[in-house]
Amino acid sequence: MAGRSSQRIHSPSRGISMLVHACLISFSNSFDFLLKNPNEISKGYGWHFQFLTIIALALATITFLVGFLADLFLWQNAFIVKNWLAVGSAPLEVLISILYWGISAIDRDLVVPPEMLLDPFVDMGFHLFPALLLLIDVLLLSPPWAFTFLPALLIPSGIATGYWVWLEHCFSVNQNYPYPLLNVIEPKGRIAVFVGSAVMMMVCALGIGWGYGRVNGVAKEVEKKGA
Repeated sequence: MAGRSSQRIHSPSRGISMLVHACLISFSNSFDFLLKNPNEISKGYGWHFQFLTIIALALATITFLVGFLADLFLWQNAFIVKNWLAVGSAPLEVLISILYWGISAIDRDLVVPPEMLLDPFVDMGFHLFPALLLLIDVLLLSPPWAFTFLPALLIPSGIATGYWVWLEHCFSVNQNYPYPLLNVIEPKGRIAVFVGSAVMMMVCALGIGWGYGRVNGVAKEVEKKGA
């Protein structure tokens, strides 16, 4: 999190940065929808936190809340914390958007229980807006923080492993996986899904770091210094 010379838009600030982070109201609306529309998943052990989507949404909410506080009070320490939180939440939300819309294009019933009927705007609130807002935050409102190989390896591996342990624990109580896809494939298939998702998140992390360099000219600055 060194230097801020390449940051595209000034942050923390009570201007554009605060306006972007105020969009966390979209995240709170998604949680409000869950509370007002109980179903079989919400009645089960683990509530909707059985879904990686909701875990990621909670992390995105915390990230933007800390960012909003940094803007409101021009609080530099909170700004630093927000940036570190985004290192995990941004690639995770991008991964979820890719998996959800990709699998839904094939068969939506593989990722959403039949009883969960979502309005398109509500659906995007869970599976699109968080990724877009975090990308805006990372690419435009954050200092240079391009992912190196080690964080891109450790963070996705840690999230995938932690979620796998949590999901299996929930299954031991509920005797059912929240994602229909996981109920119809063999254990080896589930392992492949988690490993593949971890690898995809690594690619997302490195891709966001590359994108930051392209948007903010970090790569060009490094080349000039090395010349």
